[in-house]
Amino acid sequence: MNLQRSKAHLTTGLFLAPWIATLLLFWLYPLLHSLYLSFTDYSILSGEPHWVGLENFKRLFSDEDFLKALENTSIFVFGTIPFTTIFALILAVIINRRIPGAGLFRAGFFIPSITSMVVMALIFTNLYSAGGYINLLLKLTGLPFPKEGWLHSEMAALPAIMIMDVWIAIGYYMLLYLAALKSIPGELYEAAELEGAGPLRRFWHVTLPHLRPMTLFVVVINTIRSFQIFVEIFVMTKGGPLNSTLTVVYFVFEEGLERFNMGYASAAAYVLFVVIAIFSAIQLRLFGLGRRIAD
Repeated sequence: MNLQRSKAHLTTGLFLAPWIATLLLFWLYPLLHSLYLSFTDYSILSGEPHWVGLENFKRLFSDEDFLKALENTSIFVFGTIPFTTIFALILAVIINRRIPGAGLFRAGFFIPSITSMVVMALIFTNLYSAGGYINLLLKLTGLPFPKEGWLHSEMAALPAIMIMDVWIAIGYYMLLYLAALKSIPGELYEAAELEGAGPLRRFWHVTLPHLRPMTLFVVVINTIRSFQIFVEIFVMTKGGPLNSTLTVVYFVFEEGLERFNMGYASAAAYVLFVVIAIFSAIQLRLFGLGRRIAD
């Protein structure tokens, strides 16, 4: 019996070994090494790291570029998550009804979220250009538009990227909400209807409470993703114009891989890590944990 158990443990360990090795080599080691580097002045060009303690973190909070990046990232997060969540929920409720062509609409909204972000960013770069279709349509309707192009306007660049991001992301979160809606027992709606509850009351008292766990998941995942926005900025604006679209992850990229200040970049990355952790904890607290989510 002990021999069979040992063989079972050995077999389990052999199957887990590649995953454990990958975790240690490509996740845990870089995570801990970057934490160490954040307390040094290490530059790829200078050689060995030298311990500087908290100097990198102190420097960050007096660095105007980093503070601007943190501000832009916060604007992006707070400006996109409510719209993404609400629109995804509305679309899921509509498509959940038995309407002709629901499958086609579902696929149409989902396709942008699985298309390469680089491809989508390039498409929207052309749409947002001075002679692009968006400016053309606005000109035909007589509405104001940035003549130099949306991405070359200090005021319009970040909102333009935010609008694009909402449009791309709602399809993915719509499917998550749709899966959650399918799991709500129909008997609850029937009972509420027998009690005289109208569509709005059924939605408010039956649908929304059962969507709380999914809403928590959507908001937390979307918050983490939004704080880490990078590809859109890299492809479309490179942080410009005048740092109006500079984000924290792009700041880390510039400092670490363009200016080779790996210690300073690591410190910025860990500040972002702490910010994301704090926001995630607040969201978990606001939505409720344990028994309330289970209910």
